[in-house]
Amino acid sequence: MSSKVLVWADILTAYALFVMMTYLTNVWSLTITHAAAIVNVFTGVAAIMPIGMTFLVDAFMGDYWMLLLSSLAFSFGMGSLTMSTPPVLSDVAAGNCGACKPLKPDCIGNTQKALFYTALALVAIGISGHITSLESFLKQQQEDNSEQLRPWQAAGGRRLGNSAPQGSPFTTICRVFVASASKMFRHLPPNDNQVPHTRSLRCFDKAAIVVETQNQEQNEKNRWTLCSLAEVEDTKSVVRMIPMWMTFIMCGVVISIGNTYFIEQAKDMNQKVGKWKIPLPIFKLFYDLVKDYFPNLYVKVTKLVIREKYIPPCGITAAMLFSILCCITAAEVETRRLDVVKRHGFDNSNDNNEKIPMSMFWLLPQFLLLGAV
Repeated sequence: MSSKVLVWADILTAYALFVMMTYLTNVWSLTITHAAAIVNVFTGVAAIMPIGMTFLVDAFMGDYWMLLLSSLAFSFGMGSLTMSTPPVLSDVAAGNCGACKPLKPDCIGNTQKALFYTALALVAIGISGHITSLESFLKQQQEDNSEQLRPWQAAGGRRLGNSAPQGSPFTTICRVFVASASKMFRHLPPNDNQVPHTRSLRCFDKAAIVVETQNQEQNEKNRWTLCSLAEVEDTKSVVRMIPMWMTFIMCGVVISIGNTYFIEQAKDMNQKVGKWKIPLPIFKLFYDLVKDYFPNLYVKVTKLVIREKYIPPCGITAAMLFSILCCITAAEVETRRLDVVKRHGFDNSNDNNEKIPMSMFWLLPQFLLLGAV
C-alpha cells in the first residue's frame, strides 16, 4: 500500500509542476526566458542526480533508506512550495501594510523566494530518489509478497524490500580507470592476443596486468591496482556508449522546449471546449499516454520488420526523427498563432485575461510527438 502511495504522489507532483512555467510568468511576472531557465535547471538537476544516487544506493544505503529519505525531502519540498505561494505569507511580503493582492508580484517577497528555491531543491532530491529506487523497491515487494510469510516476519521488516547494498558499478569503472592510469607506461604482455577480449580501447587492458614485483596476495588485496578482464570489458562497454548518449542532447533540448514554451503558448489560447474550460495539464495526460505506450508498440511493430538486435539503434533514429517532426509542427502552429494575434490586434494588448481566438488543442500534435521522443 505504501508503495502505491509513493507512485500516486509522484503522479500528482508531476501534474502540479507541469504548470510551474505559467505560475512563474503570471504570478512572479518573470520573463519567458527567466522562467524557462528556472524550469530547465530544475528538471535537469532532477534528471542528472539519479546517477549519483544510484551509487549511494548500490554502495551504502539500499533502496528502502533512499526511498525513505527522498520521500521526506519530497514532503518537506512540497510543503515549502505551498508555503511559498502568495496567499500563505502575503502579509510578510506586503510588510503587514495590507497592500498585497493575492497571486500578484507584489506578494512575492524574499521569504517566498527563499522557500520556493529551497522547495525546488528538496523536490528535485525527492524525484531523483524515487527514480533511482522506486521501481526496484516495487519489484522486491512483489517478490516478497509471493512468499508465504508469518505475521511476525512481516512485522519484523522483511517486507520492506531493503536488500543489502551490493556494491556500485560506478566503483568498478573508477577502479579500472585508476588501475589503467597507474600502469600507463607498462606494455601489454606478448601473449595478449591469446586472451579473449575486445580489441578496442586497449589502454584499459592495462588495468588487468599483474605486476611482477608484487605477489599474488598483494595484487588481489589492492583492488585499485588490479582488475579482472570482465571488469575491464564492462568499463569498455560504458565508454563506448558515451557517443550514443551525446546524440540524446538534441532530444533533451526539444523536451525542455516542451516543458516551457509549449505551455506558455497554450496559456494564452482558448482553453474552452463548448462551455467547459479545459486545464493545461490535459496535455500532460496525452504526453504521458504516448510516453508509456509508444515504446512497447514500437518494439512489437519493429520485431515484425527487422531483426531484434537492430531495434535499439532504429529506436534512437526514430526518436531523432520525432524530435525534428515535433519542431516542424511547433513552428507551423506558432506561425498560425502569430497570424491570429496580428489579425486581432493583440500585439500591444496588456489584458492578460483576453485569450487568443485559437483553440489550444492546435498544440496537441506537438505534445504527442514530444511524448514519442
